[in-house]
Amino acid sequence: MDKGLEERVGQARELPLVLEPFQHSQPLTLGVELELQLVNTHDYDLAPFSSEMLRLMSKIKLPGAVVPEMTSSMIEVSTSVCHSASEVLGQLTQMRDALVRSADKLNIAVVGGGTHPYQQWHEQRIYDGPRFRQLSDLYGYLSKQFTIFGQHVHIGCPDADAALLMLHRMSRYIPHFIALSASSPYVQGQDTQFDSARLNSVFAFPMSGRAPYTLSWDEFGKFFAKTTRTGVVKSMKDFYWDIRPKPEYGTIEIRVFDTPLTIERATALAGFVQALAAWFLHEQPFVPQEDDYMVYTYNRFQACRFGLDAVYVDPASGEHMPLREHIVHTLRRIDTHAQDVGATTAIDMLRLAADLGANDARWLRETQGRERLLAEVVRQAAVRFRGARG
Repeated sequence: MDKGLEERVGQARELPLVLEPFQHSQPLTLGVELELQLVNTHDYDLAPFSSEMLRLMSKIKLPGAVVPEMTSSMIEVSTSVCHSASEVLGQLTQMRDALVRSADKLNIAVVGGGTHPYQQWHEQRIYDGPRFRQLSDLYGYLSKQFTIFGQHVHIGCPDADAALLMLHRMSRYIPHFIALSASSPYVQGQDTQFDSARLNSVFAFPMSGRAPYTLSWDEFGKFFAKTTRTGVVKSMKDFYWDIRPKPEYGTIEIRVFDTPLTIERATALAGFVQALAAWFLHEQPFVPQEDDYMVYTYNRFQACRFGLDAVYVDPASGEHMPLREHIVHTLRRIDTHAQDVGATTAIDMLRLAADLGANDARWLRETQGRERLLAEVVRQAAVRFRGARG
């Protein structure tokens, strides 16, 4: 038997793992992760400088963490546990400013956005770390094609069963999250006609999609045991679901956001999640049903393809409506809860974006329409990330 095949077979025969206990966290606390692009300042293509950036960033005392990602032109920052959108913004501001100063020393730039508009996947280098090497061995060229950039938002839940209820309620709002954060219209130098092309890359992975429908942590544990028994997954990290439980943190993690072009938009999206979660916890507005997922993939596609101009199918009523109308309606319903958690500024920013149909994908296309050069679009996006007007 081929040695590599023998190793993979051996790994699959390991004993099934036990799902770790769901840890306590304070309900409605936030954690935000941003995957960011490192580009050179010559032609603004991706630049493999993550090791150098990590070295410089390690010398700066910051909240949260700065870590590598799949390829060496990526870097991820994450906040510590936050209680409000303003706290998220404060931490992201510190990290953004430190990233910009470090990048300036290396003559590179840091950029948001869900995809780099014209990087070539085959030129990317896998970051030299054990997990990334393992993923590269397993997924082949998909690992380099995973040079895409997302925002993840963690929200604290009272207990394990409440986390699953929160997860399936949040699933109705996946199209809202996608459309408001969409910032990946360009891939390999081409306008894909998608506002969020990034999520098409995520769907290529075998454990992507949605979590199984269960509202009981005991039942979820049985699913986890069956899955790990097959050897297909080793831990929760192997699930690339749109939303997944994170028992070690006591949270659920929403993973469909493209990385925005600014930390202000990233903060607003986190505030939206927190206000929604407060509404769910305090009003229990609906009980999710497995039938909600009958329109899930359609709604998800609509939001990826058309952004804020998508059609939304209400899972409960089957009514078709413009997604932006449903976003505005939702923001109105959660206004009081947004005030209670300090997310009013976040909600106001997103309401204006929905009213105008203005997400980052639109900004990227409009900038390309003016400049006719994607390198200049990336340069202006780098200026935008610094906090200056671009």
